[in-house]
Amino acid sequence: MNRTEGQVTVAVPEQPDAGRSDAVFFNTDQELNRDITIAALTAYREREPRVATYLDATAASGIRGVRAAAAGWDVSLADVDPDAVDLARENLATNDLDGTVYHRDANALLHDQGTLFDVVDLDPFGSPIPFADAAFANARNLVAVTATDTAPLCGAHFESGVRRYSAVPRNTEYHAEMGLRILLGALARTAARYDVGVTPILSHVSDHYVRTYLELSHRATDANAAIDELGFVHHCRNCGARETESGLVSHPPEACAYCGSDSVVTAGPLWLGPTHEEEFVASTAAALDESMGTATRAERLLDRLQGELATPTHYDQHGLYRRWNEPAIGMDEFLETLRAAGHAASRTHYGGTTFKTDATLAEIEAAFGMA
Repeated sequence: MNRTEGQVTVAVPEQPDAGRSDAVFFNTDQELNRDITIAALTAYREREPRVATYLDATAASGIRGVRAAAAGWDVSLADVDPDAVDLARENLATNDLDGTVYHRDANALLHDQGTLFDVVDLDPFGSPIPFADAAFANARNLVAVTATDTAPLCGAHFESGVRRYSAVPRNTEYHAEMGLRILLGALARTAARYDVGVTPILSHVSDHYVRTYLELSHRATDANAAIDELGFVHHCRNCGARETESGLVSHPPEACAYCGSDSVVTAGPLWLGPTHEEEFVASTAAALDESMGTATRAERLLDRLQGELATPTHYDQHGLYRRWNEPAIGMDEFLETLRAAGHAASRTHYGGTTFKTDATLAEIEAAFGMA
């Protein structure tokens, strides 16, 4: 079947209703991801005008790489599936676009002597970790990463998360953000092995996947600075209170400082720093265009991201009111009450009733007379 996204039309195989098949994989649910990718690439080229080369490291049908080519990038695409390679070449030709398609494993391609790309995009089926070392060792400016294995990342599949990401994920009420921060922590540690520092300039969790764009600095001091952004979250399963601890050595509390429970669990090491740059998010939003099928949704998402506090972890307002056994008030009124009490507060992109604040749980409850 043919699929039109943005400025291109590509051929993609019919996908099975469930499970894997022998057909070249194409995820219809990731159009939002791809639309934001093209806008982010446009915004990044405005930020760094010298960037030109882009690798779609796990190309499948090639739609992401084809769209990047249509946006003016010097593209390369790689896949180990010969059918995917043929389809990617066909889709470039159909759209009268230039690009190089490799029938190779992305790790082998990236490690070729003298092979460097300004931007490396990892969008594999499942975890991106098998490709992370090669990407950070051989990308100049930007590494974009999609992870679709959200259950291991957020702690729902605990053992898989520990194995894949060399960290302890915990399944909490802020599980989506847990997944993002576990991923960022693993990527920062991987990059640091090559004396590469990472700065997340745009990250979001949508439709059961995590997406992040990491700007690179090839200085050991910046790799050290990225490692300094790592730490742990100590979360009380009884009351929901949480606290963060910076560093690579965890010192979990024996009991919750708020409710005294011994039900505190620790997650990490994970990324505690900002997950986006407001200015770059705004530039990405400005680069959206009406030809994108998810432009309206992408604009709403990026607008929400711009105002989102960098504070690690978020709360669900409805969850708090259920705990308080009270009817919830409107979100705008709720946030204004927190601000009036002297705390920073913002909505988040993780859900309609989710919010971030620099207030502790005790301070939140005091602001609403629930202490």
